Amino acid sequence: MAVLGYLLLGGIVGAVSVWLMPHHLTRDGWPRLVNLVVTPVLAGFAMTLMGLWRARRGDPVLRIDRFACGYLFALTVAVVRYNFAN
Repeated sequence: MAVLGYLLLGGIVGAVSVWLMPHHLTRDGWPRLVNLVVTPVLAGFAMTLMGLWRARRGDPVLRIDRFACGYLFALTVAVVRYNFAN
């Protein structure tokens, strides 16, 4: 259920970002594909680091503080922007 929630939330955030900034942030071609692949991986690693930081502090680790959840959220945002931005 959480995976579906992060996919839905990522789709909503992606749609809002296209509404606010309707143009692509990178040039045509390979930079867009690199952004589509690399950005979600970096977001997943960033969320993993946030989870480790929370665990060291003794705070509860949230579900999004895992690589897969952060990756899916960022991937959904990137796919929506890739497909629907001008």
